[in-house]
Amino acid sequence: MHAYLNLPQAMVAVAQLVRAPDCGSGSRGFESPQSPFPQSGRQFSATGLRKTSQFGMDSENIRSWENAEVARSAGAAGRVDAETLKTPDSRIQRYMNPPLDTWHSLEYCFALLGDARGKVVLEYGCGDGVNTLLLALRGAKVIAIDISPELIQVARQRLEVNHVEGDVKFIVGSAHDIPLPDKSIDIVFGVNILHHLDLKISAEEIWRVLKENGRAIFQEPVRNSSLIKLLRKMVPYRLHDISPFERPLTDKELIEYGREFSSYSSRGFSLPTTEAIRRIPFPKNSHAKVLNKIDRSILRLIPALKYFSERRVVELIK
Repeated sequence: MHAYLNLPQAMVAVAQLVRAPDCGSGSRGFESPQSPFPQSGRQFSATGLRKTSQFGMDSENIRSWENAEVARSAGAAGRVDAETLKTPDSRIQRYMNPPLDTWHSLEYCFALLGDARGKVVLEYGCGDGVNTLLLALRGAKVIAIDISPELIQVARQRLEVNHVEGDVKFIVGSAHDIPLPDKSIDIVFGVNILHHLDLKISAEEIWRVLKENGRAIFQEPVRNSSLIKLLRKMVPYRLHDISPFERPLTDKELIEYGREFSSYSSRGFSLPTTEAIRRIPFPKNSHAKVLNKIDRSILRLIPALKYFSERRVVELIK
């Protein structure tokens, strides 16, 4: 059966392209392209510690921010189909030892992970546990943190359904105030989390918990294009599972995030044209490999187009 795109579907696809931050399943966070919070310049932490805020928010603001995400996440957890918790072996194998030259962004994250056996890996915003499962199977000592108790419960169920009994500890807590000791983590692994957070506070926390020479690996949605930013303001459409504070990031923000680290590297994936096609409801996975090949060919031919790619994988070294 062929899938045909009608006008309403096309309109939704375009709206999703310019409005959605391109989160994957189980993503965490908050967002605000133009902060709705007062620019007080105060320092805060939800626990009373003094930290510098990107948006000048105080503790009351941050609690409102996080409460909005908790509410959104509870709805997301309720929509998880229990039948999908069982992960096919083909998917698991895909992330056990992917090559560094892969053109799939999540595979690249797991390629950067390297040999995780015995290493303490903080999964920063674990969501419903899709990547928790894979990290555990890679042999890591996983500490999976998320602000949503409902999503944490789904993540636990996912491990049980797949009979994974690795070294995994779940924590319900704030990404803005990680309840872990200084210099206790070998690798931080986060997928679609930073664009939900106050970046300045998050960077301070990641720096704090990482050991010397520790690494942080993030996959994030990026929109550098001024045209896309303009279209986002013009299109009122908003997906039901997007929290009121989410935003795609920019390269400038990510570079600033890694300013205090000794090493920063990034790689771009998914050009706007192919990302728009992804949102068309073709049969599942029927065109994903083709689109990845298109992106690979174009970006190899014209590397400067990385600026317009809509997903970024970043590696930081302390």
